[in-house]
Amino acid sequence: MQKIKVNDEVIVTSGKNKGKTGKVLKVFLKKSKVIVSGVNIVKKTIKPTQENPNGGIVDKEAFLSLSNVSLISPKTKKATRVRIEERDGKRVRIAVSCGSIIK
Repeated sequence: MQKIKVNDEVIVTSGKNKGKTGKVLKVFLKKSKVIVSGVNIVKKTIKPTQENPNGGIVDKEAFLSLSNVSLISPKTKKATRVRIEERDGKRVRIAVSCGSIIK
């Protein structure tokens, strides 16, 4: 079971985007990278295509290292680590700081 999943609310803990929060859009476990909405925005040039005949420059979210983001606790609304436990025969994610279950 992975500790950070799609649609989790995370906060960036280091780097130029430190302190920004957003929802996880994609997780790449093999690369240990994550894409967070509204964080690490870069400019990308787009070639002209049939759908977009002008091409141009677009703002897009770039990768962040998985080690640079931390899950936000549902109770305290602060960064927390995640632990995985078995409860009622199912594996669940638990916020270490407050002990609440993360859905």
